[in-house]
Amino acid sequence: MDHQDHVGLIRDGVAPGLWADLGSGGGAFTLALADLLGPGGRIVSVDRDGGALRRQREAMRGAFPAAAVEYLHFVRRKEPVLAAVRGWLAPGGRLVLVEYDADRGNPWVPHPLSYRTWERVAGENGFAETHLLARRPSSHLNAMYSALSLRPR
Repeated sequence: MDHQDHVGLIRDGVAPGLWADLGSGGGAFTLALADLLGPGGRIVSVDRDGGALRRQREAMRGAFPAAAVEYLHFVRRKEPVLAAVRGWLAPGGRLVLVEYDADRGNPWVPHPLSYRTWERVAGENGFAETHLLARRPSSHLNAMYSALSLRPR
């Protein structure tokens, strides 16, 4: 997958506002968000690997120097993060998840969520109207998908 694939996976779910890339790794989707949002967008990039965040910051400076990005270290438990994200969103606010479509991970992607699992987890954590936006084949864990979930109004 390349930058245009990353942009294509999230294009239909992105609107102006604050965005968080949780488990951002090297920043493929942080860069895609920066591309789609332009200089007025705000992004929080979260990952467990400080080296990946440093490389991501360098890539962002080179490709989208005007992007407003805050870099934070990763948390493992999803529920507190989803509660925080839900709190950041206004009623009707959007959460776009980009994830590997698998429930078993590997050393590089230890805790993926299949789309079927995301539908359940999103509902259990107060999100509504979850639906699939796009799916792309991937050489890692078979495929990636993007999904949109809303904070209820």
